[in-house]
Amino acid sequence: MHIKVFKVRIADEFLIGDQQKVDHFLVENDVVKFETAFVQDDQSWSVILYYRKYQTETNSVRESKAEKYSADDDILTDSEIKIFEALKMWRSEKARDQNLPTYFIATNKELTSVAKYKPSKKQELLDIKGFGKHKIENYGEEIIEILESV
Repeated sequence: MHIKVFKVRIADEFLIGDQQKVDHFLVENDVVKFETAFVQDDQSWSVILYYRKYQTETNSVRESKAEKYSADDDILTDSEIKIFEALKMWRSEKARDQNLPTYFIATNKELTSVAKYKPSKKQELLDIKGFGKHKIENYGEEIIEILESV
């Protein structure tokens, strides 16, 4: 297992860039555990990620994990926009309750993928890029409930 530490500054000029660095890292690695702390002195989040690198095999058949669904800049239909907005509202509430940045719950791209793919069971969330065992155990049931209610 590896450890990576990020500093996410909340000042407007740094926030988006710092979040994008974390988002990119999350896509490239399998995060097993994380810890966060707000640093009052410089108004930033300290983020510690415990992770494993995804293994890429060049000369063998790819496993389904390597072929996960991802909505790459897809345009959402009206019904998918309603799902996406409901998921964003849920994510904001969850992040506030857990005192975490929203992208730790799910990135916009992951929520867009959920809105397009529309899984009907927790297990189907595994087919979406960015959703691993940890995220599904913590949030899977709630996500499915949102999809059923919208």
